[in-house]
Amino acid sequence: MSKNKDLFDWIANNDINSIETLYEQYSKNPESIDVSWHAFFKGFDFALSNFDEKDKTEDSAPINQKEFQVVKLIQAYRQRGHLFTATNPVRNRRKYFPTLDIENFGLTEQDLNTEFEAGHNIGLGKASLKTILDHLKATYCKSIGIEYLYMRHPEVVEWLQNKMESTKNTIVFSNRQKTAFYKQLMKAVNFEQFIHKKFIGEKRFSLEGSEVLIPAITALGIRGAEMGVKEYVIGMAHRGRLNVLGNVLQKPYEDIFREFEGDEYEEHISLGDVKYHLGYGNDTKLANHDVRLNLVPNPSHLETVMPITNGIARAKAEHNYDGKVSAVVPIVIHGDAAIAGQGVVYETVQMSQLPGYRSGGTVHIVINNQVGFTTGYLEARSSTYCTDIAKVNRAPVFHVNGDDVEAMVYVAQLAMEFRQKFDSDVFIDILSYRKFGHNEGDEPRFTQPVLYKIIENHPNPRDIYGKRLIEEGTIDQETLDKLNREFNDKLEEKLELARQSKKLNIRQFLPKTWKGFRHAKDEDFLDSPKTGVSEAILKDIAKRLTDLPKDKPFFKKAIKIVEDRKKMIKDNHLDWGLTELLAYGSLTEEGIGVRLSGQDAVRGTFAHRHAEVTYDNLEGRHKLFSNIGKKGGVFSVFNSPLSEYGVMGFEYGYALASPNTLTIWEAQFGDFHNVAQVIIDQFISSAEEKWGTMNGLVLYLPHGFEGQGPEHSSARIERFLSLAARNNMQIMNFTNPANLFHALRQQNHRDFRIPMVVFTPKSLLRHAKVYATLQDLSQGQFMPVIDDENTDTDEVKRVVFCSGKVYYDLLERKEALNARDVALIRLEQLHPFPDAKVKAIIAKYKNAILHLWVQEEPENQGPWRYIQ
Repeated sequence: MSKNKDLFDWIANNDINSIETLYEQYSKNPESIDVSWHAFFKGFDFALSNFDEKDKTEDSAPINQKEFQVVKLIQAYRQRGHLFTATNPVRNRRKYFPTLDIENFGLTEQDLNTEFEAGHNIGLGKASLKTILDHLKATYCKSIGIEYLYMRHPEVVEWLQNKMESTKNTIVFSNRQKTAFYKQLMKAVNFEQFIHKKFIGEKRFSLEGSEVLIPAITALGIRGAEMGVKEYVIGMAHRGRLNVLGNVLQKPYEDIFREFEGDEYEEHISLGDVKYHLGYGNDTKLANHDVRLNLVPNPSHLETVMPITNGIARAKAEHNYDGKVSAVVPIVIHGDAAIAGQGVVYETVQMSQLPGYRSGGTVHIVINNQVGFTTGYLEARSSTYCTDIAKVNRAPVFHVNGDDVEAMVYVAQLAMEFRQKFDSDVFIDILSYRKFGHNEGDEPRFTQPVLYKIIENHPNPRDIYGKRLIEEGTIDQETLDKLNREFNDKLEEKLELARQSKKLNIRQFLPKTWKGFRHAKDEDFLDSPKTGVSEAILKDIAKRLTDLPKDKPFFKKAIKIVEDRKKMIKDNHLDWGLTELLAYGSLTEEGIGVRLSGQDAVRGTFAHRHAEVTYDNLEGRHKLFSNIGKKGGVFSVFNSPLSEYGVMGFEYGYALASPNTLTIWEAQFGDFHNVAQVIIDQFISSAEEKWGTMNGLVLYLPHGFEGQGPEHSSARIERFLSLAARNNMQIMNFTNPANLFHALRQQNHRDFRIPMVVFTPKSLLRHAKVYATLQDLSQGQFMPVIDDENTDTDEVKRVVFCSGKVYYDLLERKEALNARDVALIRLEQLHPFPDAKVKAIIAKYKNAILHLWVQEEPENQGPWRYIQ
């Protein structure tokens, strides 16, 4: 690298106007500026003094000044060139001012043939202004526009800059490669046209207008495989999903066609889901490398899949690839309206670089149709670009013309290289169009008549590229016709095969991960498995949990908490927090991992957990579990960002890819789960019915009506019960920490997984009567119903059923009256409802004349309607 290039690179990464002002001050009075600038300006003056004799004229001073202007021009192309590109295939770009005309930089046409040292800055050496301009336009203003100068690390900017400017953002592909790109476009286009012709009026949310997505994903996959990627986790909405399934993941075309006509699902998918929501996975070869491709199932909530995709990728990297995030790449395919409008995108991008949620960077691809449902982009967002969310974590954005497949492939390769080198998100914005309305039966001209007149006459990317290849002599028309004919014949064969059977073949998502697990049955909940842990092991875990290093200072109240826990073990009187930690410790000692995250999850909202203890006057925390857990049995706890939707989605994805880990999301208050209601409705409650997926995610929702308003801290038990059916989830409201201990352990000691919603207490965390003994933990098991042992069975006249905190309110009154004719029955598991055990208790109290349900909540809330 030449010294001149170093000089101008350095200038370009600083504010040009400020440098120019400093230089003027230096020229007048060197002592007026900081001495650190003297050497730089002396060097610049020295460079100017080395002009050829013909340049050493009275015009030297203007040339000196114009060198700075050319540097400013170069910087402007880097910074604002993306505003003046040819990236939109069906619309003229909006006008932005000031333009990049040379007159705006104090230059004129008379300067075009003047050579400037600033050419070193873009790798040209000393070059004419015309040559510099041609280079800049080719790099920054053709089919590719780039936003990247907001990135803060100079080495990252320089790496990307050198990559782009050294090639002018262009690769000369071989004829073999070009033919491969054509085939990919041809398959994408013909697939959509075939379905449109054979299944008239059927919704498919076609990719037409954005078919370049297929070669883009293919190029990403191949370049990543060459760089060591073993697995891709792809999340996307419905636009183009069938095309991606067939032409990227190689789902058999006959299976896709059968989904248009089939009406019978396989076992455990009784309800099923529409074809453009289904997931899939496949092992394939890319560039002669074995690679696993996974497409995550997703409902119509477009961006919900984004955090789930990242959670899956994180779990796979940790458990399958020794923590190497370079081995697993999440790819999320967005719509332009969705990425700009959905808040979960911001949540997921914001958490992408945090320790608990880092997955090595997501490759974001936007299918930018320039229309959201029926709404134009000027009504759909305030930002200039739909991808401006990328600036949250300063990820580069490539805007690409969706009609230019070679530009698209080049960008895809560069994006993958960037992701692998810097473990960073990267965004690709494919400027394209949507041939039909929101779906194939929708009429787009109601709201977009001008745009759709243009689209109606616009050729598809296959034909555009085919014409280009013929003109440049890469291929002839006869060969193209043959390729198209052979592929269409193949589709006809697959359609005939599909029509031979109406039964849908829904492949389970992540089948290898879930090998050995089964779906839950009714009889699984008649009795709980034995989940006790010996007292000796529990005492040993407790000893290690309370062993603080002597050479570190700790906050005195933290020391007291640890000392209190030692006393609890000695007195055999364990509170909620210690019992919970013993559950985690016992699992990790058995080699089962535990992952817990949520807002303030390390300490716990109500300061009951303290899984890590903060140093006093030192940065950092002591991890109580640092010396607990056998191989694979790691306890990880993370304070999450102030996000529910994104974090719960991430944890659901993590649990989806890691069934042997106990994965827990904790709400700060129970009512906060409502911000993540989409995850609960579309995944936790229904994913097994729709897609056959299993998941063992646990939700902790602090719950209790304790004077904080009609809804604050109410976790809305009634909402979960309204979603509960067919063993799709467990809904728990414990009164005793021993039940929490056994429920957590049984969650990972069964050969099936279903989500578990736990309404955790607040005031009960320190209630005098809420405790467990070592015997409860060593000899017991989970109890879905707890009978009243303080009664005269034959004298009981009232049997009172309740759940959660209200039990202790009732108990206080019962004890005050010594009412042994009242039986207080605790329903610890609300769903699946322990019908047999409840009936046995009712039968036990044969002389009862009144059976009551008592709850904290109003009559139209809580479990009452469900119990009734």
